[in-house]
Amino acid sequence: MTSKHRFDDRVAVVTGAGRGIGRAYALLLAELGAKVVVNDLGGTIEGAGADAAPARTVAAEINDAGGTAIADTSDVSTIDGGRRPVERAVEAFGRIDVVINNAGNVRYAGLPDIDAENIESHLAVHVLGAFHTSRAAWPHMLGQNYGRIVHTGSIGMFGLPDNLGYATAKSALIGMAHSMTVSAGEHDIKVNVIAPNAMTRMGGGPSEGMDQLREQGHGGTDVMDPALVAPMAAYLAHQVCDVSGEVFLAGAGRFAHLFVGVTEGYLAPDPSAAGIEDIVANLDRVKDRSGHYVPANLMECVSHYMAHR
Repeated sequence: MTSKHRFDDRVAVVTGAGRGIGRAYALLLAELGAKVVVNDLGGTIEGAGADAAPARTVAAEINDAGGTAIADTSDVSTIDGGRRPVERAVEAFGRIDVVINNAGNVRYAGLPDIDAENIESHLAVHVLGAFHTSRAAWPHMLGQNYGRIVHTGSIGMFGLPDNLGYATAKSALIGMAHSMTVSAGEHDIKVNVIAPNAMTRMGGGPSEGMDQLREQGHGGTDVMDPALVAPMAAYLAHQVCDVSGEVFLAGAGRFAHLFVGVTEGYLAPDPSAAGIEDIVANLDRVKDRSGHYVPANLMECVSHYMAHR
């Protein structure tokens, strides 16, 4: 690929890279010159079992095309498994510059039938998986004053009737990215979230909500190819990326910025005597989005919100 935005001399770990969107990320980074650790446990979409073939197949595909990649089949939901892909990157290539946390699972269920084990299984892969790899890479990134971490979120955070565990885990990654951004301080370490729009096997399980999307014509076409998500992931992983703690949608030829904003709200005439009646009478002002602001961190949010004190 001809591009001025190359990854020559950069080393990337991509988790969940044996299929679908993760595979598209790994292939594009390698095509642009990165050395890639292709991590994939090779389990089912629910997160059960293991198979070394997907990771090995993608690594071989990269190497056969003239790139450089090694396969890793660690389970990133565990501490040791999350550390291992980063260790392999450093052992094989001498450094770690990029971590794309894409490993995931989905077990469709909603209230009232969903149980705690369902929630825990999603948190283990999506949230702890992203934490373990990022934590392992962090000292290396601090030492070289450079790093890019991309968490794979999802518009699934907005909810379907039967994706409660998945939505909960994906939304947690936004808070993780914000907090990691604050931790990075002045270091050139950027942490962002990508929310893909593509059809993969993760969207193919038995789901009332996904069935509705497919019936509306939002799946199964070339425009939903995972490769159309990868350019945004590559941007967020590149040295030209100068944003952090942000969320971007990508796919189907469109790219967009998703953000959490706060309205100016309603300030009671006597703040110390505010009650339920004030909220009921002024709910439209509380919800009015004109003039909203987007806080970059907790302190900025509190400072703005408490500016009247």
